[in-house]
Amino acid sequence: MSTYFRSIPLLAFGLCGLMVTQQASAEMKIGVVNFQKLMEDAPQVKSAMQALQNEFGARQRELVTMQNDLKTRQEKLEKEAAVMAEADRIKAEKVLRDEQREFSRKGGEFQDDLSTRKNEEIGKVQRYLVQEVQTYSSAQGYDLVLVESLYTKPSLDITAQILEILKTKPASLPATSAPAKPSAAPAKPPGAK
Repeated sequence: MSTYFRSIPLLAFGLCGLMVTQQASAEMKIGVVNFQKLMEDAPQVKSAMQALQNEFGARQRELVTMQNDLKTRQEKLEKEAAVMAEADRIKAEKVLRDEQREFSRKGGEFQDDLSTRKNEEIGKVQRYLVQEVQTYSSAQGYDLVLVESLYTKPSLDITAQILEILKTKPASLPATSAPAKPSAAPAKPPGAK
């Protein structure tokens, strides 16, 4: 029975909080952004991905050429292995294995480099998009902007408006300024020789 009496004030306090929240939300301007849609449709994202393709395209083509060459040589070795001398076959197999290892190493390095650069570029784009959402929200007087939700009234979704603004901006991201490098020699105090 005492647990029942202790829960009544908590219930009353919770109901008061709910009523205050409902009144406050009626006065708040709320928007919702589908960040995934921004990442899919923003021209800045497409530009960053194209820059990555340009940066890594030559290495990717080199790997594809190397893979095709290895496959051709593997097939040739399999066909000619029966008529080759034992020493020649062993030597050819060793050379092919070594080149396959080299291909695997280069492929792994390529994937690591591409993944690292892609993560860097996606991070830059995400920071840029967040900044643009904040700028738009502030300019339009939003009190609260949420990123995606389970359900959103179409009237609260501001994704399309932000995408329209992003389309008017340059497709390539603005360069971030590098931190100032300290001078090599410390500055001499006035009057020092």
